[in-house]
Amino acid sequence: MTPLVHTPRAVLITGAAGFIGSNLVHRLLQLDPRAHVVGFDKLTYAGSLENLADADPQRFTFVQGDICDGTLVAKLLREHKIDTILHLAAESHVDRSIDGPAAFVQTNVVGTYAMLEAARTVWLLEGAANRLAEEGQTVRFHHVSTDEVYGDLDLHEPGFTETTPYQPSSPYSASKAGSDHLVRAWGRTYKLSVTLSNCSNNYGPRQHAEKLIPTVVRKCLQRQPIPVYGKGENVRDWLYVDDHCDALLHIVSHGSQGETYNVGGNNEWSNLQLVQKLATLTAQAVGTPAEELLDLITFVTDRPGHDRRYAIDASKLAGLGWQPTTEFDEGLLTTINWYIHKFRSEGLVEPGRLGLHSGTEGP
Repeated sequence: MTPLVHTPRAVLITGAAGFIGSNLVHRLLQLDPRAHVVGFDKLTYAGSLENLADADPQRFTFVQGDICDGTLVAKLLREHKIDTILHLAAESHVDRSIDGPAAFVQTNVVGTYAMLEAARTVWLLEGAANRLAEEGQTVRFHHVSTDEVYGDLDLHEPGFTETTPYQPSSPYSASKAGSDHLVRAWGRTYKLSVTLSNCSNNYGPRQHAEKLIPTVVRKCLQRQPIPVYGKGENVRDWLYVDDHCDALLHIVSHGSQGETYNVGGNNEWSNLQLVQKLATLTAQAVGTPAEELLDLITFVTDRPGHDRRYAIDASKLAGLGWQPTTEFDEGLLTTINWYIHKFRSEGLVEPGRLGLHSGTEGP
């Protein structure tokens, strides 16, 4: 068993009202009854307090704010005696980055710089890390990144490793690459206790409706055309969000200072294959012939700089003791049923059109 090197107790999670951040809040509170969490989020279009509605108020505090506001971040670190930062806040939608790259540079690069400087100021320059050490506690800054920083792969190339050179293709992935380099630099130059992770595509409950999987489910339920870029040949590796959250907590607790760990599901699907599977499973969930939903698939003009394939070699993290545990169909059905319930409650789908079987509508 890989030895424990850090125990999170007072945790700041940035991007806490977003998809992965909110699932991480719930997962950490569920798995560790001693942990206290401060959720920090700007509440842009991608974040919603609804995602955090069930968080235990005795152990969870939400603060609205911008990661670029280093003064506010430092204040939170002091007031809550934060020993662990899980930095997830980011602009992450590739299409949006093509249309408006400035916001991605500001949030992902400048925001990460502000987070690092706040941690360095409070933990190192003001001595909070030493005071925590006297109580037997360490500090850690974990930065969550993406496999997109590596560029793309041909169909038969081996997966990305932690030493794969960075070749970002979009403004989004370029901004994340820049933030990764800043974290490593603060670890090496200032000896800030940092770890990093680069993850493949996530899926699961609470993802913003503009992303691929919720979009496909919504289109199926509304009987609208399902857009697929190009010929749908682009390949992605998919990981259930709870498995990703478990990986993050494992890295924070067991990972080595300054190290990067790739997180993947070993679960590659072309976009067309995934859309076909989603349509078939959604048809199963609502009790309609699969052909009706498969006929909705429509091919549209590909987007600029669309990477062909991402694949992750997560063997380094496996050696640390983590493996994904959620079977793909099981995770997709859980996700689909969660969105069926959500879209119906929001009035986006007429209840009479769903044809739900008894017991399938809950999250």
